[in-house]
Amino acid sequence: MDSKINRRDFIKATTATTAGVAALGAGITLTTYVNANENPVTNEKRWGMLVDTNRLTESDIDGMVTACQKENGWGNETHSTGDQKASWIKKIKVKDTATQRISNLALMCQHCEEPPCVDVCPTNASMKREDGIVLVDKHRCIGCRYCMMACPYDARSFVHEDITNQKEHMPRGKGTVESCTMCVHKVDKGGQPACVEAVNSDAVIFGDLLDVTSNIHQTLKRVQSTQIRADLNLNTAVRYSGI
Repeated sequence: MDSKINRRDFIKATTATTAGVAALGAGITLTTYVNANENPVTNEKRWGMLVDTNRLTESDIDGMVTACQKENGWGNETHSTGDQKASWIKKIKVKDTATQRISNLALMCQHCEEPPCVDVCPTNASMKREDGIVLVDKHRCIGCRYCMMACPYDARSFVHEDITNQKEHMPRGKGTVESCTMCVHKVDKGGQPACVEAVNSDAVIFGDLLDVTSNIHQTLKRVQSTQIRADLNLNTAVRYSGI
């Protein structure tokens, strides 16, 4: 998805998502997001991402989207209507009205410390792990889409159609909500999200925000960064520089 909006509106204005009533999700074969390590998930880590819009190119973002689709198995399903396609990560153009400068950035779930999607979920399907990664338990999701309305980043998608050829590590199901998982299945094995691996530079940095020796922590100390909708006090794990 490629869209263009005003920089000020993007940072400050709330996005809106249309909601409805859905049936209980079907076709889910296993519960995911169990830590693949022997070490349990703890709040001693908080995974995050820093996106440098000065260095990130449009082709970089296209590569991030493609990598996410390939890794997690979304984007190739057939839809009865074009506007119902899954969108775990989006390419956004932000324009500064004063200078006319246009920045490209990748927008996905911001993995908030205080996630509104978790607060409104009636079944606890929307959840936040101890390490800060926000997820959806597909077995518990009833498709009410309250979380989609609550998310100020329009970061969640609803599965309207039957799903085939799912990834074993990333089950999906008709009638459920889904979004960026920060490739938790890779992170738990010591890896990085697929979108980060797709960028061959430090335009996107992933790591433990709490680790003072980590690249992301050290970089955030040196450069000015922005949280999208910082006024909401959600303390997002995804930060942006250059906007």
